[in-house]
Amino acid sequence: MNESQAIDALAALAHQTRLQIIRHLVVKGQNGDSAGEIGSAVDASPSKITFHISALERAGLVGSERVSRQIIYRIHFQQLGALLNYLVEDCCANHQELRGCCNVETDNCRSSGSDK
Repeated sequence: MNESQAIDALAALAHQTRLQIIRHLVVKGQNGDSAGEIGSAVDASPSKITFHISALERAGLVGSERVSRQIIYRIHFQQLGALLNYLVEDCCANHQELRGCCNVETDNCRSSGSDK
């Protein structure tokens, strides 16, 4: 992840509803969820959910897939992990005290595979 991508991702996360969407989709994992279900979970109207999910998609944190008549949204764990890794390793120079505070002891967030 480069600085520009990190800024875009952080900007997308800088909203209460978007953070709630991320929390919801992390729990849903690879099954993902529809906009209607996400809206119910975070108490937001369908139009607001569409707006916020679009911002998360532009930042690469969320992806969508048409399944039958629904669009299912899923978290991009790889991109979210890359953001966290960027903050700890690049911005904070992999400072050991910071890593200790975050309980970051291994490279579990790094993966060479696709989004999982």
